[in-house]
Amino acid sequence: QVQLAESGGGLVQAGGSLRLSCVVSGRFYIVSGWGWYRQAPGQQRELVAADTSGGATNYADFAKGRFAISRDNAKNAVYLQMDSLKPEDTAIYFCNAVVRRYAGRPTDSYWGQGTQVTVSP
Repeated sequence: QVQLAESGGGLVQAGGSLRLSCVVSGRFYIVSGWGWYRQAPGQQRELVAADTSGGATNYADFAKGRFAISRDNAKNAVYLQMDSLKPEDTAIYFCNAVVRRYAGRPTDSYWGQGTQVTVSP
Protein backbone atom coordinates (compact mmCIF):
# COMPACT_ATOMS: atom_id res chain seq x y z
CA GLN A 1 0.00 0.00 0.00
CA VAL A 2 1.23 3.47 -0.86
CA GLN A 3 0.88 6.19 1.76
CA LEU A 4 1.65 9.87 1.82
CA ALA A 5 2.55 11.77 4.95
CA GLU A 6 2.54 15.57 5.03
CA SER A 7 4.07 17.83 7.62
CA GLY A 8 5.06 21.43 8.12
CA GLY A 9 1.76 23.19 8.42
CA GLY A 10 0.97 25.57 11.23
CA LEU A 11 0.11 29.10 12.24
CA VAL A 12 2.16 31.96 10.85
CA GLN A 13 1.75 35.73 10.62
CA ALA A 14 1.20 37.43 7.31
CA GLY A 15 4.49 37.88 5.51
CA GLY A 16 5.96 34.79 7.10
CA SER A 17 7.08 31.50 5.60
CA LEU A 18 6.34 27.82 5.93
CA ARG A 19 7.83 24.76 4.30
CA LEU A 20 5.56 21.80 3.72
CA SER A 21 6.94 18.32 3.27
CA CYS A 22 5.39 15.17 1.87
CA VAL A 23 6.96 11.72 1.89
CA VAL A 24 5.60 8.69 0.09
CA SER A 25 6.08 5.23 1.56
CA GLY A 26 5.17 1.69 0.65
CA ARG A 27 5.95 -0.56 -2.27
CA PHE A 28 6.13 1.12 -5.66
CA TYR A 29 8.33 1.49 -8.70
CA ILE A 30 8.55 5.25 -9.06
CA VAL A 31 6.81 8.50 -8.27
CA SER A 32 6.33 10.14 -11.63
CA GLY A 33 4.70 13.37 -10.57
CA TRP A 34 3.84 15.47 -7.56
CA GLY A 35 1.34 18.13 -6.76
CA TRP A 36 0.30 20.39 -3.92
CA TYR A 37 -3.34 21.38 -3.66
CA ARG A 38 -5.28 23.39 -1.13
CA GLN A 39 -8.84 23.67 0.04
CA ALA A 40 -10.21 26.57 2.03
CA PRO A 41 -13.49 26.29 3.98
CA GLY A 42 -16.44 26.31 1.62
CA GLN A 43 -14.17 26.27 -1.41
CA GLN A 44 -13.20 23.64 -3.95
CA ARG A 45 -9.81 22.05 -3.87
CA GLU A 46 -7.41 23.87 -6.16
CA LEU A 47 -3.98 23.28 -7.56
CA VAL A 48 -1.15 25.20 -5.94
CA ALA A 49 1.88 23.77 -7.71
CA ALA A 50 2.88 20.67 -9.63
CA ASP A 51 6.10 18.93 -10.54
CA THR A 52 5.56 16.65 -13.51
CA SER A 53 7.35 13.50 -14.57
CA GLY A 54 9.33 15.47 -17.12
CA GLY A 55 10.64 17.79 -14.46
CA ALA A 56 8.50 20.73 -15.47
CA THR A 57 6.82 22.75 -12.77
CA ASN A 58 3.71 24.83 -12.94
CA TYR A 59 2.06 27.14 -10.45
CA ALA A 60 -1.31 28.67 -9.84
CA ASP A 61 -1.25 32.40 -10.47
CA PHE A 62 -1.56 33.14 -6.74
CA ALA A 63 1.52 31.03 -6.05
CA LYS A 64 3.85 32.45 -8.68
CA GLY A 65 6.75 34.32 -7.16
CA ARG A 66 5.89 33.30 -3.61
CA PHE A 67 5.80 29.49 -3.56
CA ALA A 68 8.30 26.96 -4.83
CA ILE A 69 7.86 23.23 -5.31
CA SER A 70 10.84 20.91 -5.24
CA ARG A 71 11.38 17.18 -5.06
CA ASP A 72 13.98 14.82 -3.65
CA ASN A 73 13.77 11.59 -5.59
CA ALA A 74 16.18 9.80 -3.27
CA LYS A 75 13.86 10.47 -0.34
CA ASN A 76 10.63 10.06 -2.32
CA ALA A 77 9.67 13.47 -1.06
CA VAL A 78 8.28 16.74 -2.30
CA TYR A 79 8.38 20.13 -0.64
CA LEU A 80 6.49 23.36 -0.91
CA GLN A 81 8.31 26.46 0.23
CA MET A 82 5.79 29.21 0.89
CA ASP A 83 7.01 32.77 1.40
CA SER A 84 5.22 36.08 1.81
CA LEU A 85 2.17 34.28 3.11
CA LYS A 86 -1.17 36.06 3.12
CA PRO A 87 -4.31 35.45 5.18
CA GLU A 88 -6.03 34.23 2.01
CA ASP A 89 -3.50 31.40 1.84
CA THR A 90 -5.22 29.87 4.87
CA ALA A 91 -6.38 26.39 3.87
CA ILE A 92 -5.73 22.71 4.24
CA TYR A 93 -2.87 21.78 1.94
CA PHE A 94 -2.86 18.35 0.36
CA CYS A 95 -0.04 16.46 -1.26
CA ASN A 96 -0.72 14.38 -4.36
CA ALA A 97 1.59 11.79 -5.86
CA VAL A 98 1.25 10.06 -9.21
CA VAL A 99 2.79 6.67 -8.55
CA ARG A 100 3.70 3.83 -10.84
CA ARG A 101 3.55 0.81 -8.57
CA TYR A 102 5.06 -1.57 -11.10
CA ALA A 103 7.25 -0.96 -14.14
CA GLY A 104 5.21 -0.83 -17.32
CA ARG A 105 1.93 -0.54 -15.49
CA PRO A 106 -0.39 2.48 -15.37
CA THR A 107 0.01 5.09 -12.70
CA ASP A 108 -2.30 5.74 -9.77
CA SER A 109 -2.97 8.93 -7.89
CA TYR A 110 -2.59 9.09 -4.13
CA TRP A 111 -3.45 11.79 -1.61
CA GLY A 112 -2.16 12.73 1.78
CA GLN A 113 -4.40 13.53 4.70
CA GLY A 114 -3.72 17.25 4.49
CA THR A 115 -1.98 19.74 6.72
CA GLN A 116 -3.53 22.95 8.01
CA VAL A 117 -1.92 26.26 7.15
CA THR A 118 -3.29 29.31 8.95
CA VAL A 119 -2.01 32.79 8.21
CA SER A 120 -3.00 35.51 10.66
CA PRO A 121 -3.26 39.18 9.64
